[in-house]
Amino acid sequence: MGHHMTRDTMRALELAAYDGRLRAVEKPVPRPGPGQVLVRIAAAPVNPSDLKFIVGAYGLRKPLPVVPGIEGSGTVVAAGPGLMARLQVGKRVACLAPESGDGTWAEYMVADARRCIPLRKELTLEQGAMMVVNPWTAWALVDVARRRGHRAAVHTAAAGALGRMLVRLGLRLGFPIIHIVRRAEQAEALRGLGARAVLVSSDGDFDARLAEACRTLGATVAFDAVAGEMTGRVLAAMPPGSTAIVYGSLSEGPVTANASQFIYEDKRIEGFWLSRWAAGRGLVGRARLAMGLQKHLATDFATEVRARVPLEQAAEAIEDYRRHMTGGKVLIIPGELEGS
Repeated sequence: MGHHMTRDTMRALELAAYDGRLRAVEKPVPRPGPGQVLVRIAAAPVNPSDLKFIVGAYGLRKPLPVVPGIEGSGTVVAAGPGLMARLQVGKRVACLAPESGDGTWAEYMVADARRCIPLRKELTLEQGAMMVVNPWTAWALVDVARRRGHRAAVHTAAAGALGRMLVRLGLRLGFPIIHIVRRAEQAEALRGLGARAVLVSSDGDFDARLAEACRTLGATVAFDAVAGEMTGRVLAAMPPGSTAIVYGSLSEGPVTANASQFIYEDKRIEGFWLSRWAAGRGLVGRARLAMGLQKHLATDFATEVRARVPLEQAAEAIEDYRRHMTGGKVLIIPGELEGS
């Protein structure tokens, strides 16, 4: 599996300015340096964090022009100097984009060997492509809540891929979660997965029913991906001493909450960013988590895919995904599929 597989140029989706506009370009195939590997990308999803990145609203900005794409999967076809990198040659891996430099929306990507996770035999490359961002976030939120002694939680964006994972994870761990969706048909879909407490935020009695559910289940933590006024509404429905953990901002509005909640009810709002949480776990902790979660990738952490698109059609598909995020993931397939 040496360099002979690698071409000199590759196709990639490139961002020239943080304006969300992507174009398919031809550029040189990068070369891995010390501790790095070259991954031939098989599949790369479009996550809400990617949508934030391409408009400059993510927690990390890279020098432009840049290839976006936070996670993906593929086969390691070359390695730079270093044992860990060399051991991965020929292996199928899930990979994360480097902190600086190009991401996964391309035919090839240079990855830090420490940010690659070898895939178990029974996993497909497609499953591996969506193995980190949503599964790790779902796991981390529940883990944080349980370690702090919370007995139940509220989740505000329950219809999406991560919301479905939280439904299944909560059921398996016996950790009750109140799932908030925007539309009745989304509620039906979640009940079909076994969710017990599902509320529709557009219903007239939503606030009263949420307060009742929080009381009944003892929900004292919220996982909030919506922000805007939703954070304060959920916090208001929860018992005194409750915490809202904001991990996304789908509403794109500032978090609003009544001051009396902080002063008299001992409530608080904090943030969660997967990158920071994962960094705090160290290399061994991340490796253990990666192996553990792979066992449940086909079940608890399964992701529905709405569309598989080549690089040339990706810009259009990404725009479509931005408008309707709950109908499954868009997966970019940069090369020819398996077996090429």
